[in-house]
Amino acid sequence: MPFKKLTPSLLETLAKLNFEEPTPFQDKIIPKIKSGANVFGIAATDSGKTTALIISVLQKLKNIPEGDNPRAIVFVKDKNAALELEDKFKKFTKYSGIRTYSVVEEHHIYNQKDMIYIGTDIVIATPKRLNKLYFQNGINLNQLELIVIEDANFLNGKDLLTDINRVSESIKKLQHVVFATHFGTKVEQMKNLFMQNSITIKT
Repeated sequence: MPFKKLTPSLLETLAKLNFEEPTPFQDKIIPKIKSGANVFGIAATDSGKTTALIISVLQKLKNIPEGDNPRAIVFVKDKNAALELEDKFKKFTKYSGIRTYSVVEEHHIYNQKDMIYIGTDIVIATPKRLNKLYFQNGINLNQLELIVIEDANFLNGKDLLTDINRVSESIKKLQHVVFATHFGTKVEQMKNLFMQNSITIKT
């Protein structure tokens, strides 16, 4: 069954990129995220998690740039993960003009503040750098609609979940989507933080 019930411009983008059929995981999870629910997406590598993430974020933003402040944040493990995901996003956003920007510890925070101030729709960030930017008033999250964690298993053994929760708990009416390969300890802890009444899609 082809991708369906997405905004027309996003369907056009998928056609241009030769995405014709969703994987079984994508077929299950994209409609649930589209519904506005908090969703855990648990699936193995090569199940299509990253593409499901990108499509869901762009669908949430109606696949159009809007305003100056970020409307979606995607948390990732490190600089390499951020830049790799940003490159993947750009394959889709080159048709829409949606602005994507990465913030990581290795780059100068003042330059990052300036770039964010110019205007961005999606921020891809490590938890610690985003947390630092937020509490230094370097990023305005008043328009934020969605927080996504790309591969939440990277949180295990590190005090990064607190950084994510600090941002999350300060914003009302926010959708959360968590992708992982399995339910680790930190992923389970999210159920008591910002993933109450969540849906789990597992393949």
